[in-house]
Amino acid sequence: MAETEFAEGQPKKKSALVMTIAGLAILTLLGAAGGWVVGRLVAPNIKGAEQEEQAKKAKDEAAQKKEGEAGLPHISTEANNVVQLEPITSNLAYPSENWVRLEVALLFNGPPDVKIAEDIHQDILAYVRTVSLQQIEGPRGFEYLKDDIQERVDLRAQGRVSKVMFRTFVVE
Repeated sequence: MAETEFAEGQPKKKSALVMTIAGLAILTLLGAAGGWVVGRLVAPNIKGAEQEEQAKKAKDEAAQKKEGEAGLPHISTEANNVVQLEPITSNLAYPSENWVRLEVALLFNGPPDVKIAEDIHQDILAYVRTVSLQQIEGPRGFEYLKDDIQERVDLRAQGRVSKVMFRTFVVE
């Protein structure tokens, strides 16, 4: 009698194993089909967003070109007497891992002088390389930096430049 019970239990184990494998296969197929459907629903939105983003970038680039043309020219006309210097990028004296970037414009009393503007640009660059991060920290440090640069410009230009205008100042 024990043998008949044992023989009857054997086919049940095989059918349970087959049913488990079949269930896993069905769930895998359902998961793959569901992923495919969701992918088809989401993918057009992603492609549309990429196209919108590219169009937006193209508009931004066109606007920047127009702004660049409409902004301050590097060598201005006699009408406004303003010269925008090339951006100054240099590392600081201490810590030397930190970098500073300045964009400065000069307001001349009379017609702008390119030679003086280039000399002032080089003088400011040389000065920025001697400054430490602790000297320019905070609003008071920035004011001291502006005053020092204005003093250097006054000495170099001998009264031909009335004002130094900071357009950008970034420390990294």
